[in-house]
Amino acid sequence: MHIEPGVVTGAKLILSYATGIAAGGVALKLAVETVREQGIGSLAVRTLATTALVFTFFEILPHFPVGVSEVHFILGSTLFLLFGAAPAALGLAFGLLLQGVFFEPADLPQYGMNVTTLLVPLFGIQAIAARIISRNTAYVDLRYRQALALSTTYQAGVIAWVAFWALYGSGFAMSNLANIATFAASYALVIVIEPLADLAVLALAKSLRGVTAPGLVTPRLHNAA
Repeated sequence: MHIEPGVVTGAKLILSYATGIAAGGVALKLAVETVREQGIGSLAVRTLATTALVFTFFEILPHFPVGVSEVHFILGSTLFLLFGAAPAALGLAFGLLLQGVFFEPADLPQYGMNVTTLLVPLFGIQAIAARIISRNTAYVDLRYRQALALSTTYQAGVIAWVAFWALYGSGFAMSNLANIATFAASYALVIVIEPLADLAVLALAKSLRGVTAPGLVTPRLHNAA
């Protein structure tokens, strides 16, 4: 998922820098909390894993430009359920940065927008998970409706931020509105597929209960809170 170059330009980019810094600040706060609870080694290993996965998702999985942005299978809820909020946030930020540096340097001026668009919905599903998943339920025991709620929340957040940046940068012209609508409609496929991906990965993780080395995944994956 990338805001296309030219959608937001000039002085308007300052807002994207501010929101990107704010999102990064929240991610760092979560990282500090994770280090306190689970150690710096666990955070580092999980961050490396999520960074590699995000980079792979963006470069290898199908992605195509639609309207004002690109459609990707980001699998944000999957990363959250497997590795936790802080490693997922850092992996999304670092994976996006690596892609920009090595393959899409034209996207770097949009980095603040794109990292905001990826991270803020992730923080949203962290809050939703705390409300809809009881403390005595491990993530591997989630049901489809719970996985759907998390994935839908994440994708809706992505769509909302893409729409915001497009309107902020290019206004309410009919062509811009049509491009936003086309992008939003294209994400219906992602909303259908990602909960199934979540459940498939969780089923695999459940079969590995007791096998996965401590620190490689979020403790909540196999254990109640």
